[in-house]
Amino acid sequence: MGKQQRSIGNQYQFRLEGFEEEEEMAVEKNVRNIDPTLDDGFAPVSQEVFQSIDADAEKAGGAWEEPEEYVGSIGRTMFDTPSSKDNSLTVLLPRESMEKAPSQSLVRIKSRDGRSYLGVVIEGPFAEPDGIRGDSPIVVTTTVKGGIFMPKFHGRVQVEILGEEDESGMLVPPRFRPLPNSPVFALNSCETANVLKLEGDIRLGLAVGHENLEVRIPSDRKSVLPRHVGILGTTGGGKSTTVSGLIYSLQKAGIATVLIDTEGEYTMINEQTTDRTMIAALDRRGLKPDGVQNTHIYHLVGRETTNPGHHPKTSFCIKFDKLSPYLVMELLELNEPQETRYLKAYDITRRVLQDLRISPQAGEDPSRFFELDEMEEGYPQMTLEQIYDIITACAQIIDKAEDGIEFHSKEFRNRKDDVIAAIKRAINADSSKKSEGSLPGVVSSWRALQGKIGRIRRLKIFDNPDAKPLNYRDLTRPGQVSIIDLSDTDSPRINNLVIAEILRGIQEQQDRNYVEAEKAGRQPNRTIVVIEEAHEFLSAERIKQMPVLFQQVARIARRGRKRWLGLVFVTQLPQHLPDEVLGLINNFILHKIADAGVINRLKRSVSGIDESLWSRLPGLAPGQAIVSMAGMTRPLLVAIDPTPCKLRMVD
Repeated sequence: MGKQQRSIGNQYQFRLEGFEEEEEMAVEKNVRNIDPTLDDGFAPVSQEVFQSIDADAEKAGGAWEEPEEYVGSIGRTMFDTPSSKDNSLTVLLPRESMEKAPSQSLVRIKSRDGRSYLGVVIEGPFAEPDGIRGDSPIVVTTTVKGGIFMPKFHGRVQVEILGEEDESGMLVPPRFRPLPNSPVFALNSCETANVLKLEGDIRLGLAVGHENLEVRIPSDRKSVLPRHVGILGTTGGGKSTTVSGLIYSLQKAGIATVLIDTEGEYTMINEQTTDRTMIAALDRRGLKPDGVQNTHIYHLVGRETTNPGHHPKTSFCIKFDKLSPYLVMELLELNEPQETRYLKAYDITRRVLQDLRISPQAGEDPSRFFELDEMEEGYPQMTLEQIYDIITACAQIIDKAEDGIEFHSKEFRNRKDDVIAAIKRAINADSSKKSEGSLPGVVSSWRALQGKIGRIRRLKIFDNPDAKPLNYRDLTRPGQVSIIDLSDTDSPRINNLVIAEILRGIQEQQDRNYVEAEKAGRQPNRTIVVIEEAHEFLSAERIKQMPVLFQQVARIARRGRKRWLGLVFVTQLPQHLPDEVLGLINNFILHKIADAGVINRLKRSVSGIDESLWSRLPGLAPGQAIVSMAGMTRPLLVAIDPTPCKLRMVD
């Protein structure tokens, strides 16, 4: 602090360096040292005056003491102003209490009318000088000239009211506002955790602005995880750390977790982390490196996994008859002429299978074959090879080249004449015209369809005898972590077909699990499905073109809560997720998002996040996230725990 000299009359000088205690003492000392012979025009105050003042003070009750109801308070509520808003008020703090009310901390306001309120600091604390504006000319001028005019100052915070405390301590919607000059008290970590409802067995991290306040969520409540989670944020924000740490905790809680890994990033989470930065961060929080237990890697037959040394690992194929024909058309992005021909070929294949007694076979119950909901699944025992053969045959018939028809499926290969005859009967079943008359014409459209079906046929991932389909009972076993490694497909279409089949299979299995649990009088197996790169599967453009796919996901989302099936959508491009998908999600973990347009969209979907938190979202550090979970009193800014397990693509 500079030592500025100011003249007082013509008699003496003293320093004006602010109103700090030491400067005030120096001024007083200088005044005492003034020559008593100098005449300054003032007479000294007599001792009787001071005695009279002391006597009056004693009559009034003695020295001032802080009222009991104010003891321990950190500040007072301020009067409302024309700019005041509902559910928000200003609190003034003495200088020594400013550090006790950091942003996002909780406070209790004991209104002078006897009511008690809980609130959260949403703005501040800001330092304001006493009795003068912080941008007043005298402050600005002395600062610019190299001196510092430092008056005493106080703190100011803006508090949002969470609710009014009733007699039992429960929070209820507030009916009134706290009165001015009501004492404000800071809540400790234990009280804050109770108020915010942060208890649970799954730890996410530590709340920013609080001292060692753990943010936890319960794994056993249907009102939380089965209401689905969105983990959103740009690249480098810490989503992978959050996902792997969440999976680690889910496994510890005995929840079956199915992770659809399109990049092969999580295939080593069974090992503990070796990253030095992560290990140091874990140590600072009293955590240790550890791998996820009971992991099982699954990969498509004929494709590789990014962790070939993992045990166990299993290849699997997709059963074509489990896919709805309408879903197949959507995922293959067929145009309208191709859709018409695909549905015709599908119908012909179904009739041929029935005509040749391939499906249903003798002795099978025919009811399940004729009561199908083809919006949900395909015709039983129909294979991709069979429908490809029928599409090829139809193209040959339209092209008047029946002699060149060849079949590849084992059911048709050795019965060529019977199959061709059955095809013609199927074609003529609803038409009295010549054999090709009821088939959609234009052979080029048939060939284009044949090409699209042929490309996925050559992948040999459907109905492959060298691999079995996924066993969904195993996938929903408590504590099982199933990693579906799709990193070697290089095809979003194939990934989407696989994801659609997995979601359908898990939903059906979870329905069975629920029925079994009800009969046994126990809780059903808890299952969570994590979908990485969710924007590839459920983009806004794709949803418009694929209503069947969205209906399938929406059905799982609606029925998941009762049957304990939750979905976790993870994406680095939240702008591609449609509002329909965001509307299915009740829990959000938001890492850094810089796009203002995306933030504005999220504001319409995520409730309860105040503007001060939204304003922080573009500048969040890696590992920080705004967490909004069902059951929490309000969203929080959280420093997510470092992951204890190994990730393949850590920078």
